[in-house]
Amino acid sequence: MLNWLWHQEGSHGERARGLAVGLFSGCFPFFGLQIVLSVALASLVRGNHLLAAAGTWVSNPFTYLPIYWFNYQVGCWLIGPGTGWPGLASIKDGSIWHNSGAFLSRLMLGSTLVAIATALAGGWLYWQWLERGNPGSGAGQARKHH
Repeated sequence: MLNWLWHQEGSHGERARGLAVGLFSGCFPFFGLQIVLSVALASLVRGNHLLAAAGTWVSNPFTYLPIYWFNYQVGCWLIGPGTGWPGLASIKDGSIWHNSGAFLSRLMLGSTLVAIATALAGGWLYWQWLERGNPGSGAGQARKHH
């Protein structure tokens, strides 16, 4: 995995921006659209598209629940407590639809803030790792074709 990260095409900045927008997109509960969103954002910021798509896998079937629960908690911390994390009972009795606005506002606010922090930290750490491993070859680095 580290070797794959190291040998991606583009300057260190392009690679870091690609990974950052992938991490950003992966923090949102847009199942099926995270990769599309990340590649579109990578085009906007001139980042590596493959790293953007790979970065979305920060959220996967093993991490969905902890990430989105944490994002919801961040939203609750900022907006105030909501009706709580919906359980199976709220799905069965249909009350999830009555509380969906309160739930989604907290989840999306938390997701946005966590996404920004994750993207900034992840992109910066990746850029630092690239710079330390190959000093002096940042923005002016010629594209490598492997």
